Amino acid sequence: MDMNIQARALALMAVWAMISNSSPAQTPATPGAANPGERIEGFTDTPMLPGGKWHQHDPNRPQPLVVTPGAKFSQGVAPPSDAEVLFDGKDMSKWEGGLEKDPNWKGQAASWKVQDGYVQVSPPDGTDIRTRGKWSDFQLHIEWATPTETAGLHGQSRGNSGVLINGMYEIQVLDSYNEKTYPDGAAGALYGQMPPLVNPSKPPGEWQTYDIIWESPRWDVKGEMTQKPSLTVIYNGVVVQHGTEPIGRTEGIGAGVAYKGKPFFKPHDPAVFIQLQNHHSNPVRFRNIWIRDLNAAERQ
Repeated sequence: MDMNIQARALALMAVWAMISNSSPAQTPATPGAANPGERIEGFTDTPMLPGGKWHQHDPNRPQPLVVTPGAKFSQGVAPPSDAEVLFDGKDMSKWEGGLEKDPNWKGQAASWKVQDGYVQVSPPDGTDIRTRGKWSDFQLHIEWATPTETAGLHGQSRGNSGVLINGMYEIQVLDSYNEKTYPDGAAGALYGQMPPLVNPSKPPGEWQTYDIIWESPRWDVKGEMTQKPSLTVIYNGVVVQHGTEPIGRTEGIGAGVAYKGKPFFKPHDPAVFIQLQNHHSNPVRFRNIWIRDLNAAERQ
């Protein structure tokens, strides 16, 4: 073979090898597991979640892809005409909640501090608040902000709270901005069951929004489920849960399922209340809370 031809052939083979072994120029970003040696809190001695791939609170589960949300979505949005305002920045009369260790806590006035148009988680630890009203299927708007002080705090210790449905199903509230934890415990997760599709968190101290659509489960007189629950969450304008079906009650929130226990259902009335969590007195703030009763089952 002519030496020039042979040289060109070898050069082409080398270029082809480089192309074949390189990543495509526009490979889409994908979630990644923890880096080797990176310490992410979590457990691998917990029950397997449906699908048999990940443990509950598994630190090795891929982290949600970080996306940058729009500067503003529904922050400060006025409620529609058919909404019921649950908190307008001043009035907490539609909420109740004393110390849950007190058997007579229900019916007490909500104990959290109201100031400057928001209500803030307040001591003592364990004092949640919940709505006096109940709804079967609803659209809920709620805005929240985690503390700006984060020094020495990591994972589940950063701005931890939750939006609890009937005290049974928790949408996690957490500071997940540039911060990792077990994915099914990140902001926007159905806690302990389903991580958010992506992570659109804003920095600590900034107001963030959840727009939540919920359809309650139903059971017949024999106690057999006739309709599964369904949850959709739009977080800062980004869908992070889409028609998610809980696999049972959230564990570890006093819903009858022990922490790190396997979720399960027990029949309950479809009409449910909204509860906000006091997690070790993390001073999380909430504002502009309103709800629309969808009555989905009755309107079909």
